[in-house]
Amino acid sequence: MSIYVLSFIIRVLKNYRRRTLMNQIEQNGSQYYKKIIVALVLGWVAIWIYRTILTPIYPQIQSSLGDVSNAEIGLIASVYFFAYTGMQIPAGILVDKFGQKNVLIPAFIGFAIGAVVLGTASSLPQVYIGSLISGIATGSYYGSAYSLSAKHVPKDKKTFANAIINSGSAVGMVIGLIGSSVLVGGLNIEWNWMLYGTALIILGVTFVFYVNIKSDKKSPKVENKENADATSADIVTDSADDVSLFSGKHITIYFTYFAVCYGYYMIVTWLPSFLVAEKGFAQSDVGYVSALVAVAGIPGALIFARLIDRRQQDRLKYILLLLLVAAVMIGLTVYSPAPWVLYIALIIYGLMGKLAIDPVLITYVSDSVPEQKTAKALGLFNFFGMASSVVAPWLTGYIGDVTGSQVLAFYIGSILLIAAAVFFFFVIYLRSGKETAAH
Repeated sequence: MSIYVLSFIIRVLKNYRRRTLMNQIEQNGSQYYKKIIVALVLGWVAIWIYRTILTPIYPQIQSSLGDVSNAEIGLIASVYFFAYTGMQIPAGILVDKFGQKNVLIPAFIGFAIGAVVLGTASSLPQVYIGSLISGIATGSYYGSAYSLSAKHVPKDKKTFANAIINSGSAVGMVIGLIGSSVLVGGLNIEWNWMLYGTALIILGVTFVFYVNIKSDKKSPKVENKENADATSADIVTDSADDVSLFSGKHITIYFTYFAVCYGYYMIVTWLPSFLVAEKGFAQSDVGYVSALVAVAGIPGALIFARLIDRRQQDRLKYILLLLLVAAVMIGLTVYSPAPWVLYIALIIYGLMGKLAIDPVLITYVSDSVPEQKTAKALGLFNFFGMASSVVAPWLTGYIGDVTGSQVLAFYIGSILLIAAAVFFFFVIYLRSGKETAAH
């Protein structure tokens, strides 16, 4: 009798231990995606601090390097973005093959090295080399970051999580612009020290990645139960290996993102000089006016992301709305007959422009492909978007040189967004309605 009692107790203890372990695994899984979000926000903060920290202090860099033209200084950013854009597709392949952590950590170590190379530069070629290294290194971030969020964030929180992650870019932009202006412009600190500080920030973020991101090669695959319940017609299963990344739907999304980024990078690059030359603003005021887009972008992205997560059946309608509003606001920025109209246009563009559209499109792309193609699809998506960062600044400057005004360039940004909305409506929105009706 005692043997049966003992056997019963052992079974009860085993079942209790099994349930405890399962509960612990489930709890860890539910908390893991929050750690991912924090880590990826910090990643964007570091990247955008680096991207914007040099912009306000170009005169100091020119004086320290000797007889350097504006065109040669402008190439610093061009070299970075060429390298960054060129890495999108190879990085997506690397991430799909080796996993996000195994790509992110070496890449960010290289990013820190690039910042140090630039900071120690005593000649222009070394500046370009540092910028090239940083561009190649950070080119792996986009696909890694959003494929992580696509895999681990619950379905009903994906868009909001991507909006939070994306807001790190606005935070980094503000820190970079204001920090370098105050420390170098106001306190006369050598510009090189800004790069050393940035390298330390990058290494700190690398440590956060090491601690908080699990290696897919070592950790078992645990599906999020909330993701398993998804029923959207846009989501594909892992068995859909034949999903083409160059289908009509995906090409339309790539063009849409190109148009979205074109307007944004045109504004980031040329709005300050446009306001001075063609709207009569004082040089001391344009920095604060231009910052309206970044400041308004954070709450706008979070509000629309939360709304879309709750009403996923209307996601395509919201994308169309955001595209059209962004197009109108860019046009209104040029047309504005009074400063208050310009302020309203920039604030609304910040609320409903790129930073609001980004997380919606990212979630849509990641949901439209099987998991093993997510990083590759996001790499292609960002490649076409970032191609505009090369085209838009140059074309806007060229139009200004030829015509004496940049007004036409801003209208081109509006026209591209309207064209993207039209293609999106016919290729994706209407087709999605037909597929839903068929089901």
